[in-house]
Amino acid sequence: MKIFHTATDEEIKTGKTTDVYFIRTKEILAAKGLSGVKVVAEVTSGDLPAGWPWAILCGVEEVASLFEGCPVNVYSPPEGSVIFPNDHYGVRVPHLVVEGSYGAFCNLETPMLGLLCQATGAATMAARIRKIVSDKLLISFGIRRIHPSLSPMIDRAAYIGGFDGVSSLAGAEIIGKTPTGTMPHSLIIIFGDQVEAWKAFDEVIDSDVSRIALVDTYYDEKTEAVMAADALGSRLSGVRLDTHKTRKGNFADIIREVRWELDVRGYKYVNIIASGGIDDKNIKPLCDAGADGFGVGTSISGAPIVDFAFDIVEKEGRPAAKRGKLGGRKDVWRCPTCLRDIVSVSGGQQPRCPVCLSETQPLLKPLIKDGEIVVELPKPEEIRRLVLEQLQRLPSLNL
Repeated sequence: MKIFHTATDEEIKTGKTTDVYFIRTKEILAAKGLSGVKVVAEVTSGDLPAGWPWAILCGVEEVASLFEGCPVNVYSPPEGSVIFPNDHYGVRVPHLVVEGSYGAFCNLETPMLGLLCQATGAATMAARIRKIVSDKLLISFGIRRIHPSLSPMIDRAAYIGGFDGVSSLAGAEIIGKTPTGTMPHSLIIIFGDQVEAWKAFDEVIDSDVSRIALVDTYYDEKTEAVMAADALGSRLSGVRLDTHKTRKGNFADIIREVRWELDVRGYKYVNIIASGGIDDKNIKPLCDAGADGFGVGTSISGAPIVDFAFDIVEKEGRPAAKRGKLGGRKDVWRCPTCLRDIVSVSGGQQPRCPVCLSETQPLLKPLIKDGEIVVELPKPEEIRRLVLEQLQRLPSLNL
């Protein structure tokens, strides 16, 4: 008997996490001799959440694992690619394509979409925040807001989206990094004295760990920040402000006060890390006020889900699609210079970018061939580099 309400790898791989109508579909197709009907189906996104102009595709590695061993071909952009709902001419862009006998893979549609939708939302929120803060420190703090079985996925998505580190042990392991974190209010409350708690941290914890003191437990933030700097001196690398919303007032002004009071006492080397309710809407004023880094939680783990859909567009070599979708196998061409996409009927001539006239490149690459993974899946650090490189070429966000 399971003690946690989660699916096993085997249950996901075999389609036990699917919607029941796909199981009934498989049964009907088998009974009528139609299981082997060949189709091409594509993942599209339609409008992105909250009016986002772009998203960061995430979850491709897990999709590859899902389809491994299934007799299909899968084509996808590299994980971490920026994706747009529509191409330059307004045509909906396929973000992933599956071809094969429909009866062989229809029960994997639901888990496939689940693997893509949530991870892409989290990676996109992370990338939006990275775009806003430029090179400031970003740590993922969001795992306490989600089911613990999802913490590695969320932290991986945050890191891929451009964050520098993650707080969870399992998340850090999956990205090959050391977990990052400071201290909780409970440590200070147990000691009953801020200075004693900070000194105990300094005495006990390995010297490789940055000394970042939490400075809003009992007193005014600037008072505790100065107390921490006086207590630890040059060993203190930063202070964290996690002020509760009932006490926060104008958070940007609090950060300015703390920065001023530290600087005027010669503690300019002490960084200010802000956390608590930070998202892509309110982080810019905190950057401007002097925050050096951020712990970002709920806005990553609770990021809007990207509403991917999966639709058949070709049956037995002929266009076939429901209303609102465009039938036929398609090619997606991307301009490597300005990142514009062009969707064309498959097999057509390679177009040039209509804006900068650069030669386009195919965006959909083979991922699975007859059930075998045919590419070397990149490490999280490589995917993150791709994301950061693309962010440099995307226009600033209008929030």
